[in-house]
Amino acid sequence: MAVKKENKIKKTTSVKKVTKRKVKQVVKKKEKRYIEAIGRRKEAVARVRLIQDKPGIQINGKELKAYFPLLTQQKIVLAPFLLTNSLEKFFVSVKTKGGGVSGQAEAIRLGISRGLVKIKAEHRSLLKKAGFLTRDARIVERKKYGRKKARKKAQWSKR
Repeated sequence: MAVKKENKIKKTTSVKKVTKRKVKQVVKKKEKRYIEAIGRRKEAVARVRLIQDKPGIQINGKELKAYFPLLTQQKIVLAPFLLTNSLEKFFVSVKTKGGGVSGQAEAIRLGISRGLVKIKAEHRSLLKKAGFLTRDARIVERKKYGRKKARKKAQWSKR
């Protein structure tokens, strides 16, 4: 008692339908007005956007001096601009998260340096020589069991 099943073949037309997804993709392909680069240091990550408009630096919605009150951290962030003589040429918008304050400052410096190289390739030799294009890969060592910290042992007692 085997029952045969009939395969029904549906006829389809070759009319292409324009979906909303395709329309959105066409809109997104507009020309960007900025150069974007990413910098990392320790646990800090900085997404840097360089815009050739008015000069200034904005970090997480705050001005540079408000976000980094210490002069040493401000110098770290501004170092690539001072080296390439392009301090007043760009507006810098930065979103940074993770890590500490000094790690974020060095992550921003790496992001700015990478962005300047994307804009003008001649800056590469200056920034490379200064060490601004090298990602500092040193991170905190993990704590080991039986120890106080990563390497510190418990104090030894004679008696």
